[in-house]
Amino acid sequence: MATFLDKISERAKKLNKTIALPETDDIRILQATAKILERGIANIVLIGKEAEIKALAGDLDISKARIVDPETYEKKDEYVNTFYELRKSKGVTTESAAEIMKDNMYFAVMMTKLGEVDGVVSGAKHSSSNTIRPAVQIVKTAPGIALASAFFIIAVPDCPYGSNGTFVFADSGMVEMPNPEEVANIAVSSAKSFELLVEDKPVVAMLSYSTKGSAKSPLTEATIAATKMAQKLAPDIPIDGELQVDAAIVPSVAKSKAPDSPVAGKANVFVFPDLNAGNIAYKLAQRLAKAEAYGPILQGLAKPINDLSRGCSDEDVVGAVAITCVQAAAQDK
Repeated sequence: MATFLDKISERAKKLNKTIALPETDDIRILQATAKILERGIANIVLIGKEAEIKALAGDLDISKARIVDPETYEKKDEYVNTFYELRKSKGVTTESAAEIMKDNMYFAVMMTKLGEVDGVVSGAKHSSSNTIRPAVQIVKTAPGIALASAFFIIAVPDCPYGSNGTFVFADSGMVEMPNPEEVANIAVSSAKSFELLVEDKPVVAMLSYSTKGSAKSPLTEATIAATKMAQKLAPDIPIDGELQVDAAIVPSVAKSKAPDSPVAGKANVFVFPDLNAGNIAYKLAQRLAKAEAYGPILQGLAKPINDLSRGCSDEDVVGAVAITCVQAAAQDK
């Protein structure tokens, strides 16, 4: 059976998108580049100094990648001026903008902002904040989107639950302590991301340690409030809560704990009450269930800028690039 990576890669091959990779001092990025180019998944722009990149690459075939050095690029003045205009109200000067544009990540995001690439994948060596900050500062949120957030695609082998074992876990990488309104927005965005990337109907569980009033506390009340808001925002999407994980995915447990729920026993999108829960859950699934885990994938930005776990493999990078291509194509529409 084709894996999620197989399916998303085949979709990306048809799109002819160009993705920038700024962490060119990490061998995993160059290994992924060689695989992406060999498989025809995307065009790649590597950000950094050509001699250093080629020396690290060794025998890897990255000859079809374009290499761009921020310090010698012919459009660097345009990049500096654009960043200055975007951030001068925050105290950025032309001098500080010039220094910031020497940073590979900031430079890659500016390439996306100005339409020279379709997206960026980073995070193999940098923290999520160092990936997300330039994205929020430069490309900002998409029109009509209240909140940028992050999710993981989790594909569990030989799993009878979800969409053939595939789930979205959100927010698992960005919004630390969302209020109920923010959780509702994360739920709706995540449902749309699931539909785009997994190509199946989203069924959204608003997760808690309680199912349908089995416990009552400020935590459960917040999840109930978020559920009601999400249902109003997206009445055509099955969204329900509060639900425990077993009630959300196991039909027999759902029948016992939440027999009237349109979601219980069928969920494929998990919305967590906070980043602690979401991040812990995805890592447990990845390590104990040996799941494929792709992300953090950012949603709600005007351009697709995606994060990686610092523990990622080169195949994880390949998956993130393919996902970014599909997101870019969707935004084109």
